[in-house]
Amino acid sequence: MRAFAKPGASLRTHHLLAASIWSLIGLLLMARGYSFLRAVSQVWLFLPAVLAGTCKSLLLLDKSARRNLARLSTKADGDCLGGVYSLKMWGLVVMMILLGWLLRHSGLASELIGTIYVAIGWALFFSSRLLWQRALTYTH
Repeated sequence: MRAFAKPGASLRTHHLLAASIWSLIGLLLMARGYSFLRAVSQVWLFLPAVLAGTCKSLLLLDKSARRNLARLSTKADGDCLGGVYSLKMWGLVVMMILLGWLLRHSGLASELIGTIYVAIGWALFFSSRLLWQRALTYTH
C-alpha cells in the first residue's frame, strides 16, 4: 500500500491543464504589464509589446508547446497530473517566477517592465493556441 495517492488524470485532462496554464499565466502577465504601462501613461507600448511577443511565440514558444505535446502523447491515462510538464519545464517555471520578481524589484523603468510583461504574456497566450487545439480535439 502506498503512503499517498498520486493525483492521476486522463490524457485529455493533461492537455486541458497544459493549455489552461499557458493561457492563464499569459493573461495574468499581460494584465500586470498593462497596469505598469497605465501607471506611467505609456499604454501605447502595449502594441509593440504584442508584436514582440508574437515573434517570441512563433520563434521560441511554439517549439516548446510542440515538444510538450509530443511528450504528453507518450503518457498513459491515469498518469500523475504533475507530469503535465517535464521536470526541466517545471524548473523553467520556477526560474521565470524568480526572474519576474527580480525584474519588478530591479528599479528599471515601469514602461520597460510593463512592455516585457506584456510581450512574454502575449507570447504564452498566443502559443497556447497549439495546446488548446490538441486539448479540444483530443480523441485518444
